[in-house]
Amino acid sequence: MKNLILCRSLVWLGIAVCLHGQTLKRVAAIDLPGPKGQRFDYLTMDDEDHYLLSAHLGPGILYVIDVRTNQVVKAISGVPGITGLEYVPELRKVFTSNWGEEKIGVVDLRSMTVVKRLPTAAKPNGSAYAPPFRKVYVVNTLGKALTVIDVDKDEIIKTLKFNSETGMPGYDSVARRVYVNLRTTNEVAEIDPSTNSIVGRYPVSGCRYNHGMAVDSEHHRAFLLCGGSRTMTVFALDSHRVIASLPLAQGADVVKFDAGLGRVYAACSSGVIGVYQEDDADHFRKLEDFPVQKLVHSLAVDTATHRVYAPEQEENGDPVARMMVYEPNQKH
Repeated sequence: MKNLILCRSLVWLGIAVCLHGQTLKRVAAIDLPGPKGQRFDYLTMDDEDHYLLSAHLGPGILYVIDVRTNQVVKAISGVPGITGLEYVPELRKVFTSNWGEEKIGVVDLRSMTVVKRLPTAAKPNGSAYAPPFRKVYVVNTLGKALTVIDVDKDEIIKTLKFNSETGMPGYDSVARRVYVNLRTTNEVAEIDPSTNSIVGRYPVSGCRYNHGMAVDSEHHRAFLLCGGSRTMTVFALDSHRVIASLPLAQGADVVKFDAGLGRVYAACSSGVIGVYQEDDADHFRKLEDFPVQKLVHSLAVDTATHRVYAPEQEENGDPVARMMVYEPNQKH
C-alpha cells in the first residue's frame, strides 16, 4: 500500500515509479523447432489469422504461431539473418529484413513461402507499415537509410538517406506520418508518406542512442528506448518535445505499446521487461522491471488479448528455443 500511495502522489510529475506486485504472469511456454541458444529478433502480430510472427535471426527462420492454440503452424526457412518483419493485412504478406543477404524478403502466408527478394542497403532492420499509402518502411541501420516498399507491387520505390544510423521507425495513424529514430545524432526524423520526403528532424533532449520506438497515435506520443542514457523517453510528435524520461534497464532493444491498457513494454537483454504506464497524454510512470531470462531483447503484444510474447534463447545459461507467454496484471 505504501508503494501504491507513493505512486499516486508522484503521478503529476509524469515520472513516478510504482512497484506493487508483478505486472505480468507467465501462462504458457511454446517450444520452437529451431536450434537452441541462437538469437531471436523482432516479433509482430497477424490479427486476421491470429498468428504471432517471430524472427529467429540465428538460423534464419520465420515462425508462424497460432496464438489460439499456442502451436507452431510453420517454420519458414530461407530468410537468412532475419531481423525485422512487417505484416500487411488483407494481402497476407510479411516483409522480412534479411540481414544475412542484405535483402528484404516477401513472404506469402497463404503458401508459407518466400516469393521475392529485394536488394537493399546494409543491415535491413525494423520496419513500419503505413496502410493508407500501401507502403512499408524498412530502416537500413548500417546503411543509414530508409527503404520504401510498394506492398502491392512488391517493389522498392525510394530510399531515403541520412547522416546517422537509423533505428526503429513508427507510424502515427492519426497524423499520417512516419517517424524514424536517428540513433547516432539523437534525433527523430519525420516522413510524409504521400511524398516519401523528409519534412523534419527533431532533437530528443536527454536521449542518447535512441533505437527502439513504439507510437501512441491517439496522443501523438513516441516511446523511445535510449540505450546510451538508459531512459525510456516519451517524445511528443506534435510539439517535438520530451514529455518524460524514465529509468531503463541495460540492453534495451524493442518496445511495444498496448493502447487498450496504456501499457508500454521494453525488452532488455540484461534480463528484464521494463513496464510503464500511460495515465494520460502527459503523465507516465514506471511500474517495474519484470524479471525474465537474459538475452530477451524483443517482444510483441496481442492488443486483443493483451498477452505479451517474448522469445527465449537460454534458461539460466543453458540453450533453449521457446516463446514465453505472459498475461498482464492490471491492478496498477
